[in-house]
Amino acid sequence: MSAVFDKPSLVQRILPLFRGFDGILVLLCLLLAGAGLLAMYSSGYDHGTRFVDHGRNMLIALAILFVVAQVPPQKIMVFAVPLYTLGVALLVAVALFGITKKGAQRWINLGVVIQPSEILKIAMPLMLAWWFQKREGQLRPLDFVVAGALLAVPVGLIMKQPDLGTSLLVMAAGLSVIFFAGLSWRLVLPPVILGAVGIALIVAYEPQLCADGVRWPVLHDYQQQRICTLLDPTRDPLGKGFHIIQGMIAIGSGGVWGKGFMAGTQTHLEFIPERTTDFIFAAYSEEFGLAGNLFIIVCFLLLVWRGLAIAMGAGTLFGRLMAGAVSTIFFTYAFVNMGMVSGILPVVGVPLPFISYGGTAMVTLGLALGVLMSVARAQRLPVAPPLPF
Repeated sequence: MSAVFDKPSLVQRILPLFRGFDGILVLLCLLLAGAGLLAMYSSGYDHGTRFVDHGRNMLIALAILFVVAQVPPQKIMVFAVPLYTLGVALLVAVALFGITKKGAQRWINLGVVIQPSEILKIAMPLMLAWWFQKREGQLRPLDFVVAGALLAVPVGLIMKQPDLGTSLLVMAAGLSVIFFAGLSWRLVLPPVILGAVGIALIVAYEPQLCADGVRWPVLHDYQQQRICTLLDPTRDPLGKGFHIIQGMIAIGSGGVWGKGFMAGTQTHLEFIPERTTDFIFAAYSEEFGLAGNLFIIVCFLLLVWRGLAIAMGAGTLFGRLMAGAVSTIFFTYAFVNMGMVSGILPVVGVPLPFISYGGTAMVTLGLALGVLMSVARAQRLPVAPPLPF
């Protein structure tokens, strides 16, 4: 009888917290984190504590992932409206009295300096998933219009800062939720076709459109210059085209197997700008070559595939939409970052998940993965596990 009342061991109390974790998702995150640490150690060798800070940021993201994964999706949904409202309010505050750095007003001092637009990367899909969950089974066209308005407000405020990269990420996350909620292909195809035609026209008439003195409507001057530089980096090889040219040189010089760990000349001779943040993929490619690139790409593709598989198996509309949105976020991050470094997309401030240096981005990453893991655990656990205390 006494055994019945024996106090459980520490291991017995901790194990239930890990029950239901998705093993494939955890493995892919560990592989990408390992690649990120290798890349950061080499590219950040002369940045003091950057490697140590990157490892610390990963541990913080891991802790956030673990905590959020313990919360059932239906309880996460409770935070949708408050988090979205807080994020939009902070964006308005940034517009009124934010901190300006390098010509952009993106930060605000609340005792610590934060970038509120990062909050919307998660708050936006969370809010839209909550909106569609509340209207499940009775969706009307007006509901999609309201969802579009909820998305347009923060995207407009972020573009005004200006921050094209973050606004694109927030827009992609929001649009993915709207699409997964059941938006008709008839409404999706026209803007896609219009965008393709616009790109074709810009490429065809690049000399006239990018001539000195020509100004495009809507876009800021620096955004127009980024597009023109993408089309012809040699227009200003030591100025605006320097990033793209050096990124392509680094990727190409890596060959199939790379130059070897800590042996990247473009990286260590400081030809690659922002080599620990936005352009770390170029530094990684130079040292690990095509083989290393394929490893990273396959890991990201499997991560997106696993996220979509979790979305398909989710028991609620909210879970399906959030898991689908998180998967889309990772795809967008990886595609845009690798695309801009390799010269197929304009240069925008988009980090490469797990690889690029950045505290706020890593925290957002941990939060997104925590939500995805929460949805995965809800599939495996018919009821919430008992508290081990």
